[in-house]
Amino acid sequence: MERRFILAIGLMLLIALIPGILWPPKPAPLQPASQADTAAAIAATTNGPPVTQVQPGSPPVRPPAASAETVWVTTPLARLGFSSHGAQLVRAELLQYQSFAPGDAARRVQLIPDARPLLGLKLVVDKDTLALADWDFTPSTRTLAVNGPGSVVTFSAQRGGVEVAITYTFDAASYRFGVRGRVTGLGPQGAVLVLGMGDGLRSVEGDSVDDYRHFAVVTKASKSERKDFGSLKTGDVAVMNGPFEWAGVKSKYFLVAALALQENQPQFAGAVAVGGERSGKFATRAALALTLPVPPSGEFRYDLLAGPLEYRTLAKLGHDLDDANPYGWIFRPIVKPVSVLVVNILLWVHEHLHLAYGWVLVAFGMLIRLLLWPLNQKAMESQMRMAVVQPIVQEIQAKHKNDPEKLQKEMMRVYKEHNVNPLGGCLPMLLPWPVLLALFFVFSNTIEFRGVPFLWLPDLSRADPLHIIPVLLGLSMFVLSKVGQKGVPPNPQMKTMTYFLPVMMTMLFFRLASGLNLYYLVSNIASIPQQWLIAQKRLRQQGKT
Repeated sequence: MERRFILAIGLMLLIALIPGILWPPKPAPLQPASQADTAAAIAATTNGPPVTQVQPGSPPVRPPAASAETVWVTTPLARLGFSSHGAQLVRAELLQYQSFAPGDAARRVQLIPDARPLLGLKLVVDKDTLALADWDFTPSTRTLAVNGPGSVVTFSAQRGGVEVAITYTFDAASYRFGVRGRVTGLGPQGAVLVLGMGDGLRSVEGDSVDDYRHFAVVTKASKSERKDFGSLKTGDVAVMNGPFEWAGVKSKYFLVAALALQENQPQFAGAVAVGGERSGKFATRAALALTLPVPPSGEFRYDLLAGPLEYRTLAKLGHDLDDANPYGWIFRPIVKPVSVLVVNILLWVHEHLHLAYGWVLVAFGMLIRLLLWPLNQKAMESQMRMAVVQPIVQEIQAKHKNDPEKLQKEMMRVYKEHNVNPLGGCLPMLLPWPVLLALFFVFSNTIEFRGVPFLWLPDLSRADPLHIIPVLLGLSMFVLSKVGQKGVPPNPQMKTMTYFLPVMMTMLFFRLASGLNLYYLVSNIASIPQQWLIAQKRLRQQGKT
């Protein structure tokens, strides 16, 4: 969808600009993971449950079967479930967000797929593997209500002379919680911790296919990077060398990531992604495991973030975490700053003026046109002067058609004498496009607009189910073009564009976010008065009014 939109935008720019030129209108890191660490991570990630053997010569220990219980941790933002089997995260409900997935019946967002827990731990010690995900832990409490910072739950277990304690620390005001672990009996060489990040998130959107398009592994080493699930065939193994400050998996609006952000904290040495299930041409699963060095003391730590891809929240955490929610594609250096600015403006207006987001877009569309009014005025006046000199230009073209150098000099002389810039009408046409591109990504990636209704529109981030807005958009383009052609001599090419461009735009915007359609519709309507005033000025100059 993004590529088709970008290509269509490029086509629209060509269509908008070429006629104006050819037929002017008459007007502290660790070293990257070693090959041994990476090989161990792959084996630990893809193999079945191994026999536990830590110290050489110690008898193998197989995990006994036991029924697991779930420890529930509730904060004002989330309800988390941890299994006593492996001390793994088995449920992550976000209490402030509604699921739109079919069959969820307006339940809260639940990120973790059934029977696919997160935070499954394995310790690789030389050639042995300690699979903590297969251990049965004893929790310090069965339920925990978090009302402030510093609330903890500790899971402890002992087997074959090895003791393990894993402590989770929660803050009522954050989707992020701390993980601290201690393992005794590792030996002098320490170990490599393999952290299982599951195999993707549960889709909680009404349009699951669109959600799958956004499923990706995201990492941050020297810069943030993204690997789409769709780029991994089933069974494909992708090894990524760190060190990583953070790494995780994302959907369209949500993120689960392990973080190692504190100073002097060991970072994730590497990551392994394995392609999983597919639904048609879209990948729905991709397993991710991270490696973390563990010193001989057996202590390790990291944080886990399970929450929305909310720009301001992620930006406050720093370390480019907001890049996990990418704005832009090939135009990202231009689109991202504009997108961030647009998002902040829209959110500020919504929060401080207490306007619904739909009315915020209406006001924003009018504001952009008012700001561009002076530039548009100069461009339209330049087009009018261009129309005046067009007969002279045509005469020069006919006279010097065989002498390009003379033709160029004479045309520049005429333009200078009549104060005409041949490209003077292009800049105001180009300026709104960065905003339009930015708004496309804003409505595709910004969670604040998810599920927000306006008038008959059930969701500003999704297409108009009645297709009223894109039809009105096409009609507004047609009216804008007809008004702008008053007093302009007949031009077959421009007449064709008058009918073709609105139809093309209607088809293009038919399935795009209704909020984007609403902005563009308001922008077109706000442009009509200025076009009418210029048309009247043109007619007066021609003595027709």
